[in-house]
Amino acid sequence: MQMEKNMNNQDSARVRAWLEQGVLLFDGATGTALRAQAEEGEAVERLCLTQPQRVSALHRGYLAAGCRAIKTNTFAAHVSMACENEEDQRGLILAACRLAQRASEAYNAVVFADIGPAPVEAQNASACYIGMADLFLSAGLTCFLFETMPGDKGLAEAAEHIKTRCPEAFVTVSFAADADGFTRSGEQAAVLAHRMSVCGAVDAIGLNCICGAYHIRRLLATLDVGDKPLSAMPNAGYPHVEEGRTYYDSDPAYYAQQVMGCVKEGARIIGGCCGTTPEHIRQIARLLGVNMPPRVPAAGGKTDSTHEKTCQSRILSRLEQGRRVTLVELDPPRSADIGGFMEGARQLEQEGADAITIADCPIGRARMDSSLLACKLSRELGIEALPHMTCRDRNVNATKALLLGLSMENVHNVLVVTGDPIPTSDRGSVKSVYQFNSRVLAKFIRGLSESDETDPFFVCGGLNINAVRFDLELERAKEKMDCGVSAFLTQPVLSERAALNLEQARKTLGGAKLIGGLFPVVSEKNARFLQSEVHGITVDDAVVRAYAGLDREQGETLAVRLCEAAAKRIAPFTDGYYIMTPFQRVGLVCRVMRATRNLAE
Repeated sequence: MQMEKNMNNQDSARVRAWLEQGVLLFDGATGTALRAQAEEGEAVERLCLTQPQRVSALHRGYLAAGCRAIKTNTFAAHVSMACENEEDQRGLILAACRLAQRASEAYNAVVFADIGPAPVEAQNASACYIGMADLFLSAGLTCFLFETMPGDKGLAEAAEHIKTRCPEAFVTVSFAADADGFTRSGEQAAVLAHRMSVCGAVDAIGLNCICGAYHIRRLLATLDVGDKPLSAMPNAGYPHVEEGRTYYDSDPAYYAQQVMGCVKEGARIIGGCCGTTPEHIRQIARLLGVNMPPRVPAAGGKTDSTHEKTCQSRILSRLEQGRRVTLVELDPPRSADIGGFMEGARQLEQEGADAITIADCPIGRARMDSSLLACKLSRELGIEALPHMTCRDRNVNATKALLLGLSMENVHNVLVVTGDPIPTSDRGSVKSVYQFNSRVLAKFIRGLSESDETDPFFVCGGLNINAVRFDLELERAKEKMDCGVSAFLTQPVLSERAALNLEQARKTLGGAKLIGGLFPVVSEKNARFLQSEVHGITVDDAVVRAYAGLDREQGETLAVRLCEAAAKRIAPFTDGYYIMTPFQRVGLVCRVMRATRNLAE
């Protein structure tokens, strides 16, 4: 084992020497190349144990094609993905290392430990990566590739751990971004790459997967990683699916030409990702010269989260001045007739509402689009609008298109929510999307402004102060803040527990603005419905009993009184009020606003 470790210490030294002299060529796809040889439902990593000859043959095929660095077949070798337990994981990784090491010997090639993203359910990404790294180090590997990363959580810690155990190690980190430069976590690859560039334990940084070579080449120009080598491992074009199987059709010669374009953009480490074959690598090797130009850092690229533009949100401006705000939610209409909505918004603004918030197809039922309504309010009436944006109904393309439109129309606010699920009876024909959750969506919005694609947005989130596990709700809120959410609109305060939770939120989320929810309950029937059938709302029994036997006018008078009492209760630990309009009763909400006006100054 000691001899093996010494040999592989030479691997990291040779990698550095190669990069000083020219370009290091990696192999291509492993997973897509082996997929057809795996049993149904079997992780391709397990072929290292069940069909080792197949894995060895693929390694040799790439080496014969001309590459001088190969990856272990361990991309998804996490316990929850390819292994049943830690011992199984250890056996798989050691087998994968042996196969790659034996194949590389005849070609004087180096072996990189291949580590994919931590499982989504992993509570501690750094622990996951460190555990994997330790297994590879025990097998004698000193070169590491963290690839297809959606974010940088845990990567710096893992790299530093590796360097502590093996100072000679060579660590490469590669992010997976779409053609617009965003990862599936909603972050910009340029920002992530820059953050990694200041980590002394990371030796090289780059991009792989999702995109073909043409778009990877374009994205490389946006990266500034200082003097660290840049890597590029594109897919073989874009996939298509036939009869449940995925195919990539990029011509190897064309692909090689595009990858050489990546070299011109400064890539010093190149190779292939999904869909690439030994033939793709052979074509690159044919075109690859011995001496390549040094990387020239990108000039003027946006590489950090500091944006020069100022958000033009009037809500944010008021909050930053230390003034309280009153936001009023007005449900969008069910039809194309918007006369009542527009008149209601006008009345609420005249009464003193700082902004009109607009729900996005509440309870999963179709209504007029909240963002289009927000644009109309802004353009025709000059009313500040805060449209809700759910993750339920839109993929990344539709979401980005909508955000670009909001920016064009000078709507600078958005409330990000996951969204109510579509009612059960409709799920067979109407599908939810959920490509984002609210945290990822917030990061995506922030990334659009950081890349100058949109003006900066004032991003708000929801806070369920009625959550049974409010400690978990606060943890999620902290994550949202890390993703770019700077204010929270809460569920209505209709119970003492909700008020106490809101007070706790102020202590825990000190950096965020809290807009406390108020809902004027109009009747005993309405109170019982909210108490029994609306998820996320808690109504004290005393509130329900208070409405017993009241007529409409009496019910509305009580609603105003209870809202005033709730507003006074939460005033010390909130930055304003978020008043929800029941049954389009704009006049009732105006009365609530008048009753709480002095409290809101």
